[in-house]
Amino acid sequence: MTYLADIFLGAGALAAAFYCMILSRRLTRLTRLDQDLGGAIAVLSKQVDEMTSVLGAAQSAATASTAALDEQTLKAETAAERLELLVAALDDIPYDAPASPPPLRLDESSVVSKLPDPESAEVSVFMRHTADRTEAEA
Repeated sequence: MTYLADIFLGAGALAAAFYCMILSRRLTRLTRLDQDLGGAIAVLSKQVDEMTSVLGAAQSAATASTAALDEQTLKAETAAERLELLVAALDDIPYDAPASPPPLRLDESSVVSKLPDPESAEVSVFMRHTADRTEAEA
């Protein structure tokens, strides 16, 4: 019976040693994780500070844009009111349209004589072509 008790006592001691070894490894991993976690927290804290400053800059830019937009909107409303007044004033002006436009009388000789010299560099290709055609017809 003593041998049996000694065997159980030895097995319990080996089980406790094995359990202590497992706990030791877990504790080592936890301390490494704590160091890594601390570094990660520091990096995240720095990023939060940067984002806060960027957010402040964005808010100030948005405020400035809003002020400029309000000013432009006010100018546009003022211009719209002036245009409405001008259109209303145009409605009061009587409009007498001519019955028919006067006839346009051009003879070909006066048009050709007023054309620029086709050989000059200032004349476009279209004008040169027109001058060449009128000379060929004559």
